[in-house]
Amino acid sequence: MIMGLSLMCLLLLLRVTVQGSSACPSTCSCNGGQVDCSRRSLTSSSLPTHFPPGTTELHLHNNLLTTLPNGLLDSLTSLRSISLHGNPWACDCGVLYLRALLLRQPHGHHTSHSNVNCSSPPGLRGRLVVYLTEAEIQETCHYWYCDLALASQVCLFVFVAVQAALLVGVIVFLRRFERMSRGARRTTEESFISGENLMDTEYEPLKDSRI
Repeated sequence: MIMGLSLMCLLLLLRVTVQGSSACPSTCSCNGGQVDCSRRSLTSSSLPTHFPPGTTELHLHNNLLTTLPNGLLDSLTSLRSISLHGNPWACDCGVLYLRALLLRQPHGHHTSHSNVNCSSPPGLRGRLVVYLTEAEIQETCHYWYCDLALASQVCLFVFVAVQAALLVGVIVFLRRFERMSRGARRTTEESFISGENLMDTEYEPLKDSRI
């Protein structure tokens, strides 16, 4: 009985998963094998993570896409055409998947090769993504790594400076605490000596009177 219920739950879960993966994305409209996600102000982070397996035409043009996630469209074996123009593509290390996708698609299959242009970096602005060389892309990656290394060095310098300031503050506090402790100890000793002298002074007349 328990095994049967577990099997039914597993089948139901698999069914929901399959239906979810084959459903039309909420930000797009679907008509048969045509999936239209154009003019939705989609960014690379808000782009759907899956499309129906039977997608034959995919429209992603006129959005705010800068990169395509690696492997996003690899499972769409029936895909014949894709429109990608009208997006601010960033031609750095992240453009490699987009470039490979364009190179795999024949020019006659409405891939809009002639309209997929770079928006950044400034040195590649206006260039066609499909015609970028690996050397040019690697050069942008080199600059990106240099910027990252510089930012890391700046963060490390700030961290060391903060640690040094904290260390100086602790040293100053300890020295001040030491001076205060010495002063308090000196005051205590002086008070103790004054008390002894006062007791001796009071004891002398008492001793004389007893004699």
